[in-house]
Amino acid sequence: MAQTQEALIPTKDAFSRKAHVKSLEDYQRLYQRSIQQPEAFWSEMAEQLTWFHKPDAIMDLDAEQVDFSWFGGGKLNAAYNCIDRHATERPGKVAIIWAKNEPGEYESITYRDLQHHVGRVANVLKAHGVRKGDRVCIYLPMVPELAYTMLACARIGAVHSVVFAGFSSEALRERILDSGAKVLITANEGPRGPKFVPTKAIADEAVEGLSLVESILVVRRTGKEVPMLAGRDYWLDAEMAKHRGVCPAEWMDSEDPLFILYTSGSTGKPKGVLHTTGGYLVYAATTFRYVFDIQPEDVYFCAADLGWVTGHSYILYGPLMNGTTTVMFESTPTFPDAGRLWRVVDDLKATILYTAPTALRSLIKEGDAWVKKSSRQSLRLLGSVGEPINPEVWRWYHDVVGEGRCPVVDTWWQTETGGILIAPLPGATPTKPGSATLPFFGVEPVLVDDEGRVIEGNGVSGNLCLARSWPGQARTLYGHHQRFKETYYARFPNLYFTGDGCRRDEDGYYWITGRVDDVLNVSGHRLGTAEVESALVAHEAVAEAAVVGFPHDLKGTGVCAFVTVKPDWQESASEQMVGALKEQVRHVIGPIATPDRVVLVNGLPKTRSGKILRRMLRKIASGEVENLGDASTLADPSVLDELLAKATPPQAKR
Repeated sequence: MAQTQEALIPTKDAFSRKAHVKSLEDYQRLYQRSIQQPEAFWSEMAEQLTWFHKPDAIMDLDAEQVDFSWFGGGKLNAAYNCIDRHATERPGKVAIIWAKNEPGEYESITYRDLQHHVGRVANVLKAHGVRKGDRVCIYLPMVPELAYTMLACARIGAVHSVVFAGFSSEALRERILDSGAKVLITANEGPRGPKFVPTKAIADEAVEGLSLVESILVVRRTGKEVPMLAGRDYWLDAEMAKHRGVCPAEWMDSEDPLFILYTSGSTGKPKGVLHTTGGYLVYAATTFRYVFDIQPEDVYFCAADLGWVTGHSYILYGPLMNGTTTVMFESTPTFPDAGRLWRVVDDLKATILYTAPTALRSLIKEGDAWVKKSSRQSLRLLGSVGEPINPEVWRWYHDVVGEGRCPVVDTWWQTETGGILIAPLPGATPTKPGSATLPFFGVEPVLVDDEGRVIEGNGVSGNLCLARSWPGQARTLYGHHQRFKETYYARFPNLYFTGDGCRRDEDGYYWITGRVDDVLNVSGHRLGTAEVESALVAHEAVAEAAVVGFPHDLKGTGVCAFVTVKPDWQESASEQMVGALKEQVRHVIGPIATPDRVVLVNGLPKTRSGKILRRMLRKIASGEVENLGDASTLADPSVLDELLAKATPPQAKR
């Protein structure tokens, strides 16, 4: 149903008066300039950064080869832009506040402190043989050393590959092998809420038998003793004590790699998304400044993890390039209770909160009382990230958390985009609960049908694509450029296909409707269905598996696995096996991928050519059983009866 003008929530006058962009007319003027004069616009945006050598050219685009270059000839350094210039101008300003897992425990790190810590870690990496272009894998909880090691890599020109510390040893090993990392950085263990993640033990298992990894540097987060292999394993604090805090910043070309970040693909093998230095930094700095309307006194609290792109762009690089105080949150929103986020906001006088709809849904369930116990008077802006936000959740965020005075910026973007693509500018854009609203500067979204025909006008739906390059976009998949072309540009030639469906309403506002490929967005994290299926099939009892998503009140999308077992295991098919299969996925991928439901069946719905009809499984798992579509193509229509009996949610059974 089309959203009408009445659904628009106007901007807040008090906010707009002080904002960088003060009206919708100002936004439209800047947006048109960014589309009509992109080189002039992005040249101006690049002036925010310090360049050792200014770019010779702004953009060089080869659509046929899917090869994009931004700020060619420019020389700069990410760590220098994040640290040195601020350490010189305002050394005592707090750069990072570490909100520890333990409630009420905080540690402040100034820009001068950050400069010295990063310099020491950079010298440690050099002492362990890391040179410009080498890859370093980082498997750490949310501790300051995670920021130090990322920035230290950037300082010496190494390429960091951060792996979320909730991934399994097998997932970590796969990423180490693909990136060719020679050094791994981990911790003895990582507290997260009431649990402790055995990161060193997982890392040891991941590198077993790998000569590729020459050194493992271990952060001492707790007092727990862990096995240390002589000649390979080193305590990071002891190594840092050997070195000075001064390390020169490497001159990096704009197109030199900055980091690799792995994201799930529909083929089962994670994709190493590669971001380069100049374009990514300009885009992260620009989007951070305008979407969050950053002011000098802001204390910015993004409750994400640095293991995901949100953390890269909007906990580390974006905030620090703008000289902002950024919060690193080690714990979870519900530890020790549902008031934790609001206590952090009050304790730190946070002015901006950026979090995921999943976290908000978990807090709504606990009731408003936890929110109202806190003041939250320091907050001036709220942000949402990771997945489409339900209108009801948006309203709760706006009305209860923000008390109707804080604008809400619902941001849509991806690992591959480097930064926010569609979002309101808080001083300029009237909002609609559930809509990401309008494109950011330089971003040209188009909707196309399944044949690739552009769908014009408003009040329409289609596949969301992007018609032009932007500075922050990934340049390739590490070592697999052909796969990059096939994944993002093959389906709709000359258009970047996001993999998302989208509706453009009568006002021209964009509403993301979710993935249209075989990737699930679970609690804001992307999971390839093939990846989960591969983990299930690796169990000795499993003959075949098909994984689909279904609506989930808390996660947004839940994981439902339909599994057939081998004949020898038929008698063992029980709740115990369901538990074993869930554990199998936890072990192979990590807890985030654990299926919410495992349905043991005798057969899957297949065409005569053997193709599994996942659209049917999606409808059954979602309870949409009134219209399963044409069943005449099924090789064995009788499988539907069993599936409907076993897998349909009770309230949906017909």
